[in-house]
Amino acid sequence: MLIYYAADMHGSEQVWRKFINAGKFYEADALILGGDLTGKVLVPVVEEKSGRYVARVFGRLEKVKRPRDLEDLENSLRFNGFYPYRCSIEENERLDGDPEYREQVMRDVMVETVRRWSAMADARLDGTGLHLYAIPGNDDAFEIDEALTGEHISNVDNQVVRVGDYELLSSSWGNPSPWHTPREKEEDDLLEMFRGLADQLDPERPAIFNLHVPPYDSGLDTGPEIKEVDKDGQVTVKKLGGQPSQVPVGSRAVRCIIEERRPLVGLHSHIHESKNAVKIGPTLCMNPGSSYQDGVLDGALVELSGNEIVRYQFVSG
Repeated sequence: MLIYYAADMHGSEQVWRKFINAGKFYEADALILGGDLTGKVLVPVVEEKSGRYVARVFGRLEKVKRPRDLEDLENSLRFNGFYPYRCSIEENERLDGDPEYREQVMRDVMVETVRRWSAMADARLDGTGLHLYAIPGNDDAFEIDEALTGEHISNVDNQVVRVGDYELLSSSWGNPSPWHTPREKEEDDLLEMFRGLADQLDPERPAIFNLHVPPYDSGLDTGPEIKEVDKDGQVTVKKLGGQPSQVPVGSRAVRCIIEERRPLVGLHSHIHESKNAVKIGPTLCMNPGSSYQDGVLDGALVELSGNEIVRYQFVSG
């Protein structure tokens, strides 16, 4: 069986389109999504006059008059991981002055986008024989969960499911981060949850672990050491010799469950700049990284036969 795995699209529609085409392109037997689908920026597209819109993009004002130009602007924003939102001058003022309202609008747009992406994937996968096994990530709001499903898509978060002759254990949850993201637990609680899932595994079948956060100190979790995160989410990193200090930031619970249960493969993401493949005991653990901000899809191919890994490869496109 050949698996194609990728994660960390963070709202980039360009990367999502590449992902749902990748299974057929690489002649894979299954697609696995490792989470963090949603973006982080809402861009109001304000109707200043009838049929005339303006939006602030990368610090500059973009003005459009024709419907085709408006569509092009919105598609450009989506491809870069932003959420365009058409509104009036009055609603834009409310978005600026009412953080709770802005947050609700943002979540509504996220859910609608995931629902549209799921429909897009269903249409693309129809007739291919491929199925997409998906999870959210720690950054993703719980509201998107019900939208991440379809005829050819299953949201398998915190489940054990059969994929061919293998069992897939999946979880979006991770260890605490400076950003206090939606799906975080203390390491002890995280390990208890993972052990509960692992108890559902059939010991006679090889297992694949799809755990969004990578194992601690594995070479898949090396990131900048955070000094401070301000109220707007802006980060200050610690420096060593004038360069950002790099430290392991993965999960001890993830590492522990891999060492205890020794799956055939561990698929991880979360730390975009830590692309690597390592062995933890007999388990091959992989993080393909992410270059979503450049419109590039980073993924991993893993070919399995029985209890063996035939080959694996990082691919980008």
